[in-house]
Amino acid sequence: MIGGGFVIDAVTHAYNLHPSNWRAGKYAESLAQLIFGLHSGLSGDTHRVVKPEQFMKDWSVDELAHILFVESDVDLAVHHVLPLQTLYTDGLCSYEKTLDIKRRFPDRFLVYAGVDPLRGTAALEDLEKQVEELKPTGLKLYPAAWLGDSFKHTGWRMDDPRIAFPLFERAQKLGIKNIAVHKGLPMGAVPIEAYKVDDIGGAADAFPDLNFEIVHGGMAFLDETGMQLSLFPNVYVNLEVTGALLVKRERWFAESLAQLLKWAGPAKIMWGSGTVFSHPQPALEKFWNDFQLPEELTQVCGMQVTPEVKRMILCDNYARYAGVDVEAVKKRIANDEFARKKAKGNIQPYSYQGGRP
Repeated sequence: MIGGGFVIDAVTHAYNLHPSNWRAGKYAESLAQLIFGLHSGLSGDTHRVVKPEQFMKDWSVDELAHILFVESDVDLAVHHVLPLQTLYTDGLCSYEKTLDIKRRFPDRFLVYAGVDPLRGTAALEDLEKQVEELKPTGLKLYPAAWLGDSFKHTGWRMDDPRIAFPLFERAQKLGIKNIAVHKGLPMGAVPIEAYKVDDIGGAADAFPDLNFEIVHGGMAFLDETGMQLSLFPNVYVNLEVTGALLVKRERWFAESLAQLLKWAGPAKIMWGSGTVFSHPQPALEKFWNDFQLPEELTQVCGMQVTPEVKRMILCDNYARYAGVDVEAVKKRIANDEFARKKAKGNIQPYSYQGGRP
């Protein structure tokens, strides 16, 4: 809770960044270094892992849960299976970790399945298995993969009837309504084409009963993202990484948020920290306690970020999107293990089992 309001972190990751997990050589290393670079460049000094070898490790689900629910004011989080098996042996955030989270922390986490559409029929079969075991709230996709012995970076489009649509049809048949796709941030030093958002509208139009969640919204392609939000009632935006800009790049964040608000107002914007990419607390505190749009940016979007708007972004929008009964969750977690640990106070960042990872 922050300011008396419930907080939903709409995307988190228990990464396995250890070099032993790198499958695609320099490409896996490039993405790992990008993640650490973002962590180093956007994190405050008190909430930052200083040494690369302390960050480039296999983060456990217990560490992730402690960071979110003991060290920060997050109440409910979403964990994504990451289907990057052509880059990392376990996909970067393994299915096994997500299953462990689902079994051990059902009151604190929702989960998303994750498959690679370029695997065709195998992806459909994998989705069937994950839905049966995970009972996921959504499906996480990446718009590119590394294929073959040369690890060629190959992209696909969300509006592709041959690659994407069979997956959306199967997801819909299995009861999945929410489709999240990584956009805006290339995965390392690769061509940018696949990370544009001009393919979202075709998917949203073809599947009006599905929701499409643009992850990393506001990092790039701002007007294009905002236009998708304004044109299609089933398109939403997730502020993973974008929200972390608040800590050291507040103007960048303010300009991005103002543009999204200009196009579609606040009802389609959802908070996501991307933890363990960054510690969630500094950006969360700054957003709730201190953040206001500069006057010239309120002229762009026609509004200020009031406490009501902040509550929409931090909780209400995702709760409505995913059908979360916030009051029921509050009751279930009121005195759980994380609430009891947090109540002791004086919790230091990255303090799980006594010390930095």
